[in-house]
Amino acid sequence: MSPDPHPWLGPIGYRSFVHPAEQSRAGDMMRTGARDERAVRRTRGGAVADARSDELPTADAIVLGAGMSGLVSASILLEQGNSRVVVLDEYDHVGGNHIDRAIGGYTFDIGSLIFQDDSPLLAHFPEILPRYVPIEPSWSRLSPQGVVTHYPFSIRDDVLGAGPVELLRMAGSAVAGRVSKRHQHNVRDFAEHLLGARFIDRSGLGYYMQRLCGLPPEQIDLEFARSRLGWLEEQSSVRNLVRRLLRSVTGDPEPPSHNRQLARAREGYGHLYEPAVQSLTERGVEFSLGTRLTGVYRTGDQFTVSTGAGPVAAPRLVSTIPLDRALELCALDAPGEPLPTVTLVSLFFSFSGDRGFDTSILYNFSREGAWKRITVYSDLYGPSDGREFFTVEVIGERVGNSVPTAEADFRAHCAANELLLGDLVLEGSHVLDNAYPIYTRGSGERARDSIQALREFGLESLGRQGGFQYQPTARASTVEAERALRPTSS
Repeated sequence: MSPDPHPWLGPIGYRSFVHPAEQSRAGDMMRTGARDERAVRRTRGGAVADARSDELPTADAIVLGAGMSGLVSASILLEQGNSRVVVLDEYDHVGGNHIDRAIGGYTFDIGSLIFQDDSPLLAHFPEILPRYVPIEPSWSRLSPQGVVTHYPFSIRDDVLGAGPVELLRMAGSAVAGRVSKRHQHNVRDFAEHLLGARFIDRSGLGYYMQRLCGLPPEQIDLEFARSRLGWLEEQSSVRNLVRRLLRSVTGDPEPPSHNRQLARAREGYGHLYEPAVQSLTERGVEFSLGTRLTGVYRTGDQFTVSTGAGPVAAPRLVSTIPLDRALELCALDAPGEPLPTVTLVSLFFSFSGDRGFDTSILYNFSREGAWKRITVYSDLYGPSDGREFFTVEVIGERVGNSVPTAEADFRAHCAANELLLGDLVLEGSHVLDNAYPIYTRGSGERARDSIQALREFGLESLGRQGGFQYQPTARASTVEAERALRPTSS
């Protein structure tokens, strides 16, 4: 995708549309601030202070970004003996890309976020557990054959339903993949090595991978496959495939999960994370939200962050914001091209009629259609005035980042597959820049070079944005922050 022409707007930049009746409530969360030229002047290789650091408000540590990685980082810094920690974010809310929208009686998420009651996040913030809603989510997918079936694979539909001739071809393809794709270079090689090219096409996995990233699988680096598609190795193991085959024959259900699945409170993420913010504040964390960042410089062992509200200094600086933006703030040269990320278009619908599927989450593995996932929130929270409501996710690059194009494509694809037959109303939408990173060839190396440059400057960069890592869960964000900030035991 082309680089974002706008400066960083929190851990992720976004723009939003809601129904005209809701525009006054939605607001615009983009914050601007004039550069404080008296506080900082930029030079090549770093920013140099114009004001003496001993005249500035000081803290023990500063965290850039108030998303999940930022909140966990603040908690760890407190545990390490830092009595005053300042968290800065240009968003006017905590949670980063955990964003919800309330439109009328409906509540929507940007993306599909499910939590677990054994997440290490709760070790930092046990106060939030009572605010989660216990759920029993279910998953399915629309296959290339136009069938709503098991996610991610179905032995009955993908294998047995192929017929004896195609079954033999898929078996031969799987053997060929194990031999010819032993040395993988991209996501396509990775998948074909595990399952074979013919099964990848019949199941629709290849089509879904392209929707996930907005790029052909051949252009996606192997590093992304290993970080995002690790589940594929487990699902394609002989042991797992035999279990699936037996279940398809006997009709036995999937084994129950070992943990409890949770959703955020219907009131939204602000309500969910309120106890965490209160706990951090009582322990010595100060939050400055909706504050424009204008520069970072270092004098000796002291860092100063210049903001639209004034500068603040500390001997330790942790960043969870996008790498390119952190480099810019520190006046460091970015190594190579800007790091690629996904723009996510979310469509918010209400509906009355025949859905055509009965699971709470439906993935698009078919050949056509730009959308990649439907999450039915009325299955989690209950209908509103007798209507169901859900979010449809579309990768922006496939529709030119256009909400009307995304909506038209979704409606046409649903009609062609006899999905959502009834009264389907678009209630609003949201376009999210920098939703998550993409590992095109060489981007992983560029990210590591960027992190190293920031480390040499003295800044610790981590998280989905700051570490250029695909972190699909709060669990992953917590584990990574702990790994990055806590010294390893000898």
